[in-house]
Amino acid sequence: MKYSVFEIGEKAILLFIGIGAFGAAALQIAETFRTLSFEIEQLFILFIYAEVIGMVGAYISSSRIPLTLPIIIAITALCRLIVMQSKETEALVLISESASILLLSGAAYIMSLKGKISLEKLKELQNHDPS
Repeated sequence: MKYSVFEIGEKAILLFIGIGAFGAAALQIAETFRTLSFEIEQLFILFIYAEVIGMVGAYISSSRIPLTLPIIIAITALCRLIVMQSKETEALVLISESASILLLSGAAYIMSLKGKISLEKLKELQNHDPS
């Protein structure tokens, strides 16, 4: 199996991202146990690391990244931002961030419907195929 320079570069970057996310998550968990302090912000960041690791795993197994995964990561990052900065942030900024979450949620829902519709069309084509 012959790989191009771009494919090798892509796989190397994905490996770096996966190892980096895994290492960062491990360090976050170790810090949590060291300080015996577990806060909601830490849950959000661990969830983001888990999603990034899952996205890398999904790409490695199927050579595709489901579009909903980056959207969910963005939603989680915005939620973390709201939780961490809500006390010092102006109301308009919070409303904008909340609207962004709503918009991204709608996009993720539409993309999930697109996947279902595509699978239903594929099944329909297979059922009507005369061969």
